[in-house]
Amino acid sequence: MSQFNFPTPIQSAPGSLQSLSQHLLSSDIKRPLIVTDSSLAQLKPYKALERLLKKSNIPSFTYSDFKGNPIKSHVEKGKLAFLKGSCDGIIAFGGGAPMDVAKAIAAVIHHHEDLFAYEDVEGAKTLDFEVPPIVAIPTTAGTGSEVGRSAVISEDETHRKRIIFSPKLLPQYVILDAELTLGLPSHITAFTGLDALTHLVEAFLAKGHQPMCSGIALEGIHLVSQNLFSAYKFAKANVGKNKEHIYARQMMLEASMMGAVAFQKGLGVNHSCAHALSTVCDTHHGLANGILLPYCMKFNAKGNTKAFKRMAQAAELKECNSKGFVDWLSKLKKKMDVPKNLREIGVKDSQLKDLVHYAWLDVCHPLNPRKVTQKDFESLFKKALNGKL
Repeated sequence: MSQFNFPTPIQSAPGSLQSLSQHLLSSDIKRPLIVTDSSLAQLKPYKALERLLKKSNIPSFTYSDFKGNPIKSHVEKGKLAFLKGSCDGIIAFGGGAPMDVAKAIAAVIHHHEDLFAYEDVEGAKTLDFEVPPIVAIPTTAGTGSEVGRSAVISEDETHRKRIIFSPKLLPQYVILDAELTLGLPSHITAFTGLDALTHLVEAFLAKGHQPMCSGIALEGIHLVSQNLFSAYKFAKANVGKNKEHIYARQMMLEASMMGAVAFQKGLGVNHSCAHALSTVCDTHHGLANGILLPYCMKFNAKGNTKAFKRMAQAAELKECNSKGFVDWLSKLKKKMDVPKNLREIGVKDSQLKDLVHYAWLDVCHPLNPRKVTQKDFESLFKKALNGKL
């Protein structure tokens, strides 16, 4: 088993879920609340978690009354579940949505203002009191939220995404266990993997000097280039627990984690567009990022020749330049049957105005390496709608 701190203690190996009980006992977490989504609560990975806790005589409670892009009312219901169970810790189990909901629940247990009073904007309130300890166990390799300090929660009415940020929300223990991801369908493997790749690429390109994040981003791009399509192929062929499949899944979990570490440096235009799609069309975040990636990276290639060359080298491409990198993104999408354009997932021309509006309001694009105007957003969405690079 591989263990490292960054700064969170991370157990990274197939079968590492078994380390959970000892951690809970040593951390004096006696009544954890498991936060997972309604779909995952019916599947084998969750059942394995339940069996492990039962075998260890650790009583647990589960909140799973949500799925997809989480909203504030999901957090409020989760807080009630935590209090009803007299819980003393949280196990975030699943993909990005459970991770976000779990952190937001932790934030409001001892902080009693409205959740969005703690939004990551100038003049917001800070999380001054302690929060319940969080153990994070991802079951997808995409968001990397297990090593993040923020939660993305949408408004109930408008579905506009808001970000709650605090170092206190960093989970105290992380488990990366490839065996929990072996059952992921091929399309979810593709969407979440492209989400991880988007984090890595945008982090590397983001404005500012942060050499540690830049180095992590390049190695993460390398891991994705060598393992994402393999994981997708194994999923599509319904290959279960074999050595090669497990290895590809473990490397994708590590690449996903590295993406979240790297984007402390920043993100960019791709995420602003993806956040708008989630707001207006309730699009899966990884799918949105994946569809948009070639369009946004072609936009970013202008004036960033050296950076694109380095990313292409990290991906071990034959053509190590901007064109080669963007072509690789397009081909990777195609090989994994990811929709080529937004029209294929039902986005309409009539939604363009709202998409541009919410993308422009988003907090990610100011750190994009190339300045983005509202007209640029309109152009990007039009290209992504029609599939024209």
